[in-house]
Amino acid sequence: MDLDEVGSRLASVVAITPTPFTDDNTIDAPTLERVVGRLTDGGISVLTVNGNTGEFYALASAETRTLVDLVAEAKPEETLLVAGVGFDVATAIDSAEYARDRGAAAIMVHQPVHPYVSRAGWVDYHRAIAAALPDVGVIPYVRNTRITADDFGALADACPNVLAVKYAVPDPVRFATVARAAGVDRFTWIAGLAELSAPGYAAVGATGFTSGLASVAPELSLRMHAALTVGDFGAAMRVWDTVREFEELRLARDGADNVSVIKEALHQLGFGSADVRPPASRLDPECREQVSKILAALNAR
Repeated sequence: MDLDEVGSRLASVVAITPTPFTDDNTIDAPTLERVVGRLTDGGISVLTVNGNTGEFYALASAETRTLVDLVAEAKPEETLLVAGVGFDVATAIDSAEYARDRGAAAIMVHQPVHPYVSRAGWVDYHRAIAAALPDVGVIPYVRNTRITADDFGALADACPNVLAVKYAVPDPVRFATVARAAGVDRFTWIAGLAELSAPGYAAVGATGFTSGLASVAPELSLRMHAALTVGDFGAAMRVWDTVREFEELRLARDGADNVSVIKEALHQLGFGSADVRPPASRLDPECREQVSKILAALNAR
């Protein structure tokens, strides 16, 4: 798959695979394979393994490799695989090479884990990773409000394989300003804050969005994307209204239960344990009941 095709295919619902655990806190491979099947059978064509919904920062390095292996093997051949990588440059490159060798066409570079991130340092970090894998699409995951259009331009000038941006700054006006200055058509802009933000970001340049909901109700995520692609914001907002309560539950308490809500919903649907790893925690009984009511309203099964 050439890089232009990778970039165009990222203008889609980019589903983040969760990481199910067994009772002894190891990766539940059979359940993960079933979740991947649920996603791809439901029409999802892009999967990101080792994203934040997959509890990336709670995983050991060996576990991230196991997850790449499992998702690569479980997905249909035509499904685009993206692998999350991060931490220090050498670790990110090593992880990316491993994923590439197992079929990943792109990597999503998690926001640098460092208390002091300069704009020049941000560019250098991503440039070092991208330059080491010129045949792999690179997607910076941006949550830092200080990264500007000039920074994206400098990075892409040095590394043409930086072909998309997952933009997760909760400010659509800032996104519009940055995307237009950097080039709406130069990158595939992916709204990185899931379905509730997707319409606003689509209105000003995003052509794809990330989703955890897709594991639970892929048809809703795809329906929203289809509506946004043709500019039918009325239809998109009808989906928005449908999923709002579920997504707001994920956003509550500064996102503390973001992953826990997804895993509780999958658990209630028969997809493994609802357990998450610290520093996250499982939902309290009241929230579990709320998930049950939402699933019933969504008619998820």
